[in-house]
Amino acid sequence: MASALEDPVLLRPLRGHRAAVTGVSFSADTAGLATSSLDRSLMIWKLKKQCRAYKFVGHEEAVTSVQFSPEGRLLASSSQDRTVRLWIPCIHGESSVLKGHTASVRSVSFSHDGQFLVSASNDKSIKIWSVHRQRHLFSLFQHTHWVRCAKFSPDGRLIASCSEDKSVKIWDTTNKTCIDSFIDYGGFANFADFNPSGTCIASAGSNHTVKLWDIRMNKLLQHYRVHRAGVNCVSFHPSGNYLITASSDGTLKILDLLEGRLIYTLHGHKGPVLFVAFSKGGEKFASGGADGQVLLWKTNFDSFDYKEVLKHHIRRIHTDDPPHLLDIYPRSPHLHDEKLQSVEVNPTFDVTDTQTPDPPVVEITSSLAFGTLSNVPVHGGPVHQNLFCGKDAMHC
Repeated sequence: MASALEDPVLLRPLRGHRAAVTGVSFSADTAGLATSSLDRSLMIWKLKKQCRAYKFVGHEEAVTSVQFSPEGRLLASSSQDRTVRLWIPCIHGESSVLKGHTASVRSVSFSHDGQFLVSASNDKSIKIWSVHRQRHLFSLFQHTHWVRCAKFSPDGRLIASCSEDKSVKIWDTTNKTCIDSFIDYGGFANFADFNPSGTCIASAGSNHTVKLWDIRMNKLLQHYRVHRAGVNCVSFHPSGNYLITASSDGTLKILDLLEGRLIYTLHGHKGPVLFVAFSKGGEKFASGGADGQVLLWKTNFDSFDYKEVLKHHIRRIHTDDPPHLLDIYPRSPHLHDEKLQSVEVNPTFDVTDTQTPDPPVVEITSSLAFGTLSNVPVHGGPVHQNLFCGKDAMHC
């Protein structure tokens, strides 16, 4: 069993996009990785020993984000062409277009039960969509500038959004109202998301900062200034113990939230790192950069059961479920700066010049809309012409 602080390792670069990579998302079983790019395409990488890649073309402008559904049956993507698309990851490139936004769509994300999508747009709105019916349900308006990102809470009852109006807002999906707002006068958040227990949100700041907010107490819990340029994305480890950040300074940083400190600085991208995401189990993570590369990493530093980590670090004094955030994270919002010591991880080879062969790429152009999702169940059951299984599977 590995040490909790065994260093993360770069497994391999994935090259195939012709422009900056704007999003990455692992399939539920970590066998596949979806990526989006300013080159107007999204790609699915089969992460077997002999990697293969499939490029999906359908959006008319840059693709700004991509995400697998929780069960891996579908993909959602957003684009500067003002649309959201739902894809069946199959060799026929079947997709359905969701129209409603009047400006570039910056992000799209599934609810944790896979039933809904939330999208954020430069039209200053947030829209919620039915996945099964492929239609718009309702919109949320209060932001006064472009909305950069919107995410569902783990239980689906809340949505967190961030905007260039310098606010991070919390929305009640039942009442369709804004119930809280965090203002950061130093800059706007590029990205925001809930921790796995849904008790706090982390924001990635254009002013180089990462902040953790307690949404029950409306309180700033932690404040990190460990990057030298804007922070573009954050991703929580499934344990909730660690946060990884991606920045325009060209690095990834890994923060230990229990200890309230920076533990790793990762290099490899040539230029800004635009997105990062852990796999569902936390054993891997992937990053995408302005250099057009995707870097696949092995986590290593938290390879044993995270429940044991929690038992070792804390003694909870509250009995509510889930535990209150103040029982888990340090109680002070004191500033953590980059002067703190961290382990520098540099790949043993020049990523851009590595001899690792690029995987063969199959280009797939979007076909007609697939209509209903009656043959593509959100939960379990047979999969119609899916990339990972079935008659038309894209086998490695």
